[in-house]
Amino acid sequence: MKLIVAIIKPFKLDEVREALTAVGVEGMTVAEVKGFGRQKGQTEIYRGAEYTTNMVPKIRIETVVTDAMASRVIETIQQTAHTGSIGDGKIFVTEVTSAVRIRTGETDDTAL
Repeated sequence: MKLIVAIIKPFKLDEVREALTAVGVEGMTVAEVKGFGRQKGQTEIYRGAEYTTNMVPKIRIETVVTDAMASRVIETIQQTAHTGSIGDGKIFVTEVTSAVRIRTGETDDTAL
């Protein structure tokens, strides 16, 4: 199993969620986060005044999928979240050694 964590632009959330559902992802966790990458923040205009913020709002999506689904899920996120501009985000993939569904006690792939 793989844990896939994607950091994307907030306005892409609905599009990515729909695309992941279409390829068979049955669950995910979504959180609003802030951070920065190579751009080290951004300049914004608020009520006519320009200011710089060093933390950019992003969305963090986490999902655990079978090894067989992982490459398709990664490709789907990459294609759907892509805008071509700086700050499109990142995808991280980690090996998951075990999963347990609390309600039923199912383990590993059946727990997903």
